[in-house]
Amino acid sequence: MSRFLLPVLLISFSPLAWPITALAADEPPSFLNEVVPIFTRAGCNQGACHGKGAGQNGFRLSLRGYAPEMDYKSLTREFHGRRIDLSAPERSLLLLKAVAEIPHEGGKLFTTESREYQTLKKWIAHGAPGPNKADPKIVKLSVFPPHQTLKPKETLTLQAIAEFSDGTKQDVTWLTKFESNDSAVVTTTSEGKVTAKRSGETAVRAAFLTEVAISSFTIPFDNDIPAEKYAVGNNFIDTHVFGKLKQLRIEPSDLSSDEEFIRRVFLDTIGTLPTPAEVKAFLADPSPNKRSKWIDSLLERPEYVDYWALQWSDLLQNRKERDHDVRGTKNVRLMHNWIRRQVALNRPWDELAREVLLAKGNSLENPAVGYYVVTVGEHRHGENSEVVASVAQAFLGTRIGCAQCHNHPLEKYTQDDYYHFASFFSRIKLDRKEPRTGTVLKISHPDPNSNKNPIGVVQPRTGQFLKPQPLDRSAVSIAPHEDPREKLVEWMTHPNNEYFAGAMVNRLWKHYLGVGLVEPVDDLRATNPPTNPELWKALVEEFTNNKMDLKHLMKVILNSRTYQLSSATKPTNESETRFYSHYYARRLPAEVLLDAISQATEIPDEFLGYPKGMRAIQIPDPGVKVYFLSLFGKSDRVTACACERNGEVTMPQLLHLQNGDAIVKKIKANEGRLAKLLKEIPDNNQLIDELFLVTHSRKANNRERQAVLELLQAGDPREEVFRDLFWALLNSKNFTFNH
Repeated sequence: MSRFLLPVLLISFSPLAWPITALAADEPPSFLNEVVPIFTRAGCNQGACHGKGAGQNGFRLSLRGYAPEMDYKSLTREFHGRRIDLSAPERSLLLLKAVAEIPHEGGKLFTTESREYQTLKKWIAHGAPGPNKADPKIVKLSVFPPHQTLKPKETLTLQAIAEFSDGTKQDVTWLTKFESNDSAVVTTTSEGKVTAKRSGETAVRAAFLTEVAISSFTIPFDNDIPAEKYAVGNNFIDTHVFGKLKQLRIEPSDLSSDEEFIRRVFLDTIGTLPTPAEVKAFLADPSPNKRSKWIDSLLERPEYVDYWALQWSDLLQNRKERDHDVRGTKNVRLMHNWIRRQVALNRPWDELAREVLLAKGNSLENPAVGYYVVTVGEHRHGENSEVVASVAQAFLGTRIGCAQCHNHPLEKYTQDDYYHFASFFSRIKLDRKEPRTGTVLKISHPDPNSNKNPIGVVQPRTGQFLKPQPLDRSAVSIAPHEDPREKLVEWMTHPNNEYFAGAMVNRLWKHYLGVGLVEPVDDLRATNPPTNPELWKALVEEFTNNKMDLKHLMKVILNSRTYQLSSATKPTNESETRFYSHYYARRLPAEVLLDAISQATEIPDEFLGYPKGMRAIQIPDPGVKVYFLSLFGKSDRVTACACERNGEVTMPQLLHLQNGDAIVKKIKANEGRLAKLLKEIPDNNQLIDELFLVTHSRKANNRERQAVLELLQAGDPREEVFRDLFWALLNSKNFTFNH
């Protein structure tokens, strides 16, 4: 007999109408589909309560119910089943603590009249039946309304509808856990009641069993912005960005000046300051499309190859193996040179990814093998190594590492999903040799005439053998002689896989605009939607339709008015940080800042093992010991997380720049720029402008010029005045930040 009756009511949310099924009155509640979700919604199985590894006060549940068979044992078998009283359900410790009739550290969770209490009581009264494999499995969760515009203080109650494997649909609002992505914009109660707190936009995520869904909310600002402010633009990016700003009633900033633009685009595109001559040439260029022309030229410069080889080396974790010396500096340099060649050739992203992910052979002959050397590490089998999580995070922008131990707390990925995905790497074998002979990656194949050693891995908790399966749970067929990674890469790089293209789109967008459409930049998931879904979709389509040409996408971004907006804010956008109403000023990356200081002073740095004059953005090995780079947050490439590179401003950084002697030595050096300029330029006004051009890519304004001239007129020594000026310019936010 089915647990569900025929549809008994109709809940309408235009344009959809959902037939909802109800439980039969005489059926016991399902342990899997009702009892466990009650624990999740009440917070019982969260990490802060009984869901942590050691449990709480002798009672342990699996985190968010990822192991229901273990939960059932804890409830009914531990301590001789004293948590459940089958003869008198209302005397069960499980219920008495939940309604706080006896002391409970978690406090009162619900009342005796609540649906939760009555369901648990009914479950116990029916003999507390355990997990039933015949119970229908959830296949989809939907939340209504999916989007709503509200005013501050307005409220709305969400409804969650679950679809099950037997074709039934059920209102599971009372079993669903609702959480706001930004409680400063909207808050939500456990019942799904949403309250708008202030202007902005965010989403409320809903979780029921292994499925998740979101409902997004827009609360426009109370601003009166003229329509013409949104009518300008260079391409489709501006259409979507200004459309979102209009919806929120946020005014975009003005277009950046030529001086702002030339410095910004040089630093963002090639990691290098423009020279005074380049600034002057750009400012003197009368052509109306000069910004576009200079963008094109920058993408063809050798510094572009240097800078983007650094970016992709971070992403591919190119480093010396941390545990032993089988992958020495020679291998790191080989892989770095290989990456540089791909950048110089403008290799399409899907082709580059395919070559890395399918790499095999000797690491000296095929440097791309180095990716597996550092991600597989000491593990004998790839499925047990960090390569599983690294591939998902680097190439799909998806964090699945936590699912190795338990279901993902914020996404639909289960522990089974993790090990299905890990199965693609189960045939990787690394034959480690000496640094001079490299490491060999081989793919082992099972005997096609035997059932022994099939392709797949054993799920450690359930003991179930899991075959390769992508994260979208689509079926794949792999012949015994095939490399499982081939089917994985085929699925990953397919044009329909939005996460593969989207992960790179999001990285490039964050690189140039400062904030990803999804943040963190490598945490793409259904419950963490883009701040501008229409722009996201358009960028992914543009990237995919143009054969994943990285330079093409960069040109589209760089030529947009959005990228070229000033960092100077308006009264209505000064606190805005997510919708690109202005350019977000940010500190220069460690390598770029160190090179900028060296370029401005004309005193190059020296790095151990590398020739003098080599720039920081050109160094292949992140293991080179340079205090400045470590202090300013360079990536050590130990994990696939973008957080490896830190752009925060700290007090030690400021003290190093302002109180350290490194900058002072470069300023005072006899062979440095300042010493030359003091001799070559007798005109003080001209010298002031030259120092501003070297550091800020502009000439001094009247206030700045007058301050310097007053010191000179007061009789201060010329050399000392300009030395102090140069020091002040190098320590200013206008120098250390891109803006």
